[in-house]
Formats: sequence, structure tokens, C-alpha cells
Amino acid sequence: MTKKIPIPPVATKQPHVVSVHGRKMNDDYHWLREKESGEVHAYLEAENAYTQAMMKPSEKLQKKLYREMLGRIKETDTEVPYKDGDFYYYSRTRKGQQYRIYCRKRESLSASEEVLLDLNTLAQGEAFLALGAFDVSRDGRMLAYSLDYSGFREYSLRFRDLESGRDFPETVEKVRSVAWSNDNRTLLYVTEDEAKRAHRVWRRVIGEHDEELVYEETDARFSVAVSDSRSREYIFVTSHSATTTEVHYVLADAPMRKLKLFQARRQDHEYYVDHGGNQFYVVTNDKGRNFRLAVAPLHATGQASWHELVAHRDDVMFDGVDVFSMHLVLHERRDGFPRLCVRGITDANVHTVMLPEPASSVYGGANAQFDTAIFRLHYESYVTPDSVYDYDMNTRKMTLLKQREVRGEYNSNDYRVEVHHAVADDGARVPISLVYKKDLRAGRAQPMLLTGYGAYGYPHDVHFSSARLSLLDRGVVFAVAHVRGGGEMGTRWHDEGRMMHKRNTFTDFICCAQYLQEACYTDASQLVIEGGSAGGLLMGAVVTMRPELFRAVIADVPFVDVINTMLDDSLPLTTGEYEEWGNPKEKAAFDYMMSYSPYDNLSRRDYPAMLVQTSLNDSQVMYWEPAKFVAKLRDLKTDNNPLLLRINMEAGHGGASGRYEFLKEIAFGYAFILGVTGITE
Repeated sequence: MTKKIPIPPVATKQPHVVSVHGRKMNDDYHWLREKESGEVHAYLEAENAYTQAMMKPSEKLQKKLYREMLGRIKETDTEVPYKDGDFYYYSRTRKGQQYRIYCRKRESLSASEEVLLDLNTLAQGEAFLALGAFDVSRDGRMLAYSLDYSGFREYSLRFRDLESGRDFPETVEKVRSVAWSNDNRTLLYVTEDEAKRAHRVWRRVIGEHDEELVYEETDARFSVAVSDSRSREYIFVTSHSATTTEVHYVLADAPMRKLKLFQARRQDHEYYVDHGGNQFYVVTNDKGRNFRLAVAPLHATGQASWHELVAHRDDVMFDGVDVFSMHLVLHERRDGFPRLCVRGITDANVHTVMLPEPASSVYGGANAQFDTAIFRLHYESYVTPDSVYDYDMNTRKMTLLKQREVRGEYNSNDYRVEVHHAVADDGARVPISLVYKKDLRAGRAQPMLLTGYGAYGYPHDVHFSSARLSLLDRGVVFAVAHVRGGGEMGTRWHDEGRMMHKRNTFTDFICCAQYLQEACYTDASQLVIEGGSAGGLLMGAVVTMRPELFRAVIADVPFVDVINTMLDDSLPLTTGEYEEWGNPKEKAAFDYMMSYSPYDNLSRRDYPAMLVQTSLNDSQVMYWEPAKFVAKLRDLKTDNNPLLLRINMEAGHGGASGRYEFLKEIAFGYAFILGVTGITE
């Protein structure tokens, strides 16, 4: 009997013509934007059914991968508690439950446990749940928390009396950040507009129904956030665009006072403020794109009064500062990887926190206390699981509190980590970090998963993944191309991969792929590439430029319809991102963006196998971008390689919210990778 091959759905063409800069543009799949349309839902469900049918032969492998990944994690586990006021706070998981439980103990870890928030209870009957804000008042009696049940990142703020365990009747919709004042009753919080731009700051006394508008950001390029200082003396309101910031502040002891302006905004000047003792600490790029650290007296915050503590350096990115009563922790990035330095408040002595591996990540943990010499940090690498340390800033002693357990027979010495550099078209040296199982690499080309991001100045840092071991142990090499547009090499690295330099991101990735093939780590028949969101744009761009380089592509929630999205300023994020991608209403930007927009550069030719994944309620990259991309590609491609579209109909940008469902999504993607590279078990 001949095996029946599933037939892919074909989206109907409904011409939609617009004129931009005198150029007529027809979009046959514009109709897929109608989210409430029955026809749209029928098409998306048909795509899901086709993908399920095509992946059915891999179901056994998917289940095997899922069991492997689940078997490596400690399902019932507790995070390391941290001290804040009179309490130790922590979260824990329980075997069989999808979500975390948030708890605390008073004064001692031997005290009885108090459950503050059980997300499993709150998620009953719901397909999706995400926790946004989780902020306890200074006296420990009130909790402000926010929940999203749709995946659209639309959070409802609630208030809980922790003594009674009951919620107040009032809720606030579309809330982003929150900050308590020192009276334990007054809260500042931010709400968003219809385009999901955080634009208004409100003040509310809990238990009273009235709220007062204290700040509104009217420039559509800017969003706003509230935060408090670790000293608990100030609340900051920070307005930020992609290139410019402005900070207002108020005493946490006097939250009803009018906000004060710290320093008026100036185009391309970014600065961020914290407080300690009798001065403010200012991280600023006023003297160089890699930032410096200055201090300002409390009574005079103008730039003329700033005194430099850490100078700008061309070869070091200054990422920020943690302020304590007697120490500063300086977050820096050199040669692509993060590091921490400690400086005393009363002296200029600086020392670097020593780390065991060069290719690793280190970042601050829960550090709620101001008057302490202990800094809580997290450390990990490709072979070292997330490790929580307390670092004594006086004695320089690192104390390991917990390392994420990897169950089974994991041995980090079985794997090798390497860092290479590919030379880009313009001579830039692009780092590539990779990890593989030593005994499965014998100097010959192997299956490889190469990933990248390259946008917003976000670095693609090194992280451990116990799930990834299911690939490594089957002989797959995992690699990251640290392309321009990201922040690995400082702000310059970002600048050289955005706006009218965005194509560098894509050509960098192509050069990395070519390097890895020439160095015999992989070849075109075994190279799978993967990226999500802006990294999905990277996938779409390189596959339209050089499809012959790749065996397969996984594009997660991919930003592939660049022109149409950036022309529509009613969509979330569009206006605020003109300084990242450009504004296509300007002809020069339009022409440049057209040169790489994946949806607009699809043509009649062969393409690699492709798995495109999205979510119906994505608020950052609307579901119709990947849906339109797949519909158009299916009409144009001339090969027989599988083209699969998978839509989570009950989630948002980050996929499934439950930890078990999330592992199943990973197993699905891994089964696709292994299948296209010929690994079936």
C-alpha cells in the first residue's frame, strides 16, 4: 500500500494593493490579519493539522525526547531564599504542577512557610497564565501582583492583604511596572495605551478607589517605567526610547509630592539613575557610546555637577551598577562576555570577581538589602548549570549556595566549549561560541544547530540548558553566532547592525555559517539554523539571501513582514522601533528595508526545510506575519522540502506558559532538527 502524503493547505489570494513612495505593493495574504475571521481560524487550524500530520512519524521520538528532558530536572524543587526586611522570600515547584508557588518565612528559614501566591491555583481552568509584577510593600503586609491570562502581555494588577490572604476588590488593567512608597499604602504604577506603549504613571492609595495621574509620556517614541532604589529612599520614573532617556524622581517617604526632573532629555543621550547615601549614581553615554559612571549630589542633579567615577572605555561596555551602602558592583562586558567588578564607596579600589570559565555568563540575583557586604550572583556556562553564589565583597570569597541539579549521568567534562571568530565582509571579527560532545566530534562535519539574534543591543549570552543535552548527546553541535545588532561587543556592535547598517546582521550570520562549514564542523546538508522574534527576522533574511547554505530553518515568532508592520503605526511597538529599524515612510529607509524584508524578498526558487512557529495572541510579532510568510513561500518555492507552520492558539510571544507544556514544545522542535539531519532515535 502506498503511504498517503499529507497535502498542505493553500491560502487563497485576495489582492490588497497600497502605494508607497510611488511604488504599488500587492499583498495577497493581507486578509490573514482578520483575527476574528472564521476563514482565518480555519486556515490556521488547517496549517496545524498539516504540521501534525507531517510530524506524526516523529511522535515516538518526541515522547522520548520529552522523557529525557523531564528526567534531567528536579520537578519538586525550591529556589534559594533571599532576605528582604523581616522575611526570607523564595519560590518552589511541585512535581506534576505547571507553575511556581511563591512563599516566605519570617526571620528564620526554620520558621513556618507562608504561601503568598500559588500560580497553579490561579491557573485552574485556564490555558495560559503569566505573572508580571510581584512586589511586596516595605512592611511585608501588602502584595501588588499582576496576571496575564491571554499571552498578549496584557496584565491586570491586583492587591492582596498578606495578613488575611484576601485580595482587595479593585483591579487595574494593562499595568506594567509598579513601585511601593514607604508608607506601605501608596503605589505608583504604569499603564499602557492601545498600542501597548507604557505611557502613564498613576498614584493610588490602596483601599481607595481613586487614582491620580502623576506623569504622562506624550512622545510616541518613548515608553515609561517606575522603579525604586535599593536604598528605599527614592522612586524613579524613567522615560526611554531606543536612543534617549529622561528620569524623574520622588522621595519614597513623600510619594504625594510632585515629580522632580533629574536631567532634561537630549536626543541620543541615555542615562540611568540610582541612589546611595548622599548622592545619585548616573550611568551615562554622554562621553562615549559604551557608557561611564558618574555621581551627582542630591541637591543639584544637572550635568554640570556630575563627577566621574568610572571613565568611558572603547574596549569595555559598562552595562550598569548595583549600589550598596559600602560597595558598588560594576557590570561590564569585555571581549563579548560579561564580568563583575567591585568598588568600595569610600575608596577607589576596584577588583574583578574571578570566574572559572572564560566563555560564561554572570549576573546579579535577588539583592534586596542595601546595607550588606554580600552580593548574590548567578553564574553559568554551556557546561555549568545555573549556580547561585553569595560573594563577600570584603573578603572576595565566593560561597556556592545551589547549583541547578541535572539528574542522570551528566558530566561536564564530557563536553567541549570553543570560541571562534569569522571574518565579516567588511573585516569585522564576529565571535562564534559552540559546545559539543567530545567523543562524538572526530574532525568531520556533523549536524549543527546554529542560532543568532542580533538586535536591540541585546547580547546573546552563554546559558546552560539541560534540554539541549538531548541534541549534544546525539552528536549535534550547538553554536551561537554573536552577530552585529546585538550587544556582545558593546554599543558599537549594536550601532553597526541597526538602521541603515542592519544588513550587517544578516551577512555576519552568513559568514559564520560559511566559516563553520569551511572549518569542517558541519556542512550545508547538516546545518540547521534557528532564531526567534528579531532572530526570526535574521532567519528569514539569511534564507532569502543564501538558502543553499542551510539544510533547515526554525523561525520562532519571526518578525518577517518588516515593511507592512513598520508602515502600520497602530500596531504595538512600531513607532518606538523607528530608531532600531528605521521609518519606511522615509524613502531612503523604505528602500533599504525592502532590500532585506523576508516577506518581500521571497522568490521562485528552492528553499531549505522550514518549521515556523507562532502564537495567536502574540503581542510583539503578530501571528499573521509568520502565517503570511508561510502562505507566500508555499506558493513560490520549487522544492519538495517540508514547510510547516505551527500556531499555539492559546499563548503569546514566549509560547506555552506551563513548564511541562514548554518542554513538549522544545521536544517538538528537537524532533524536527533531528529528523531533517537523519537522526531518528
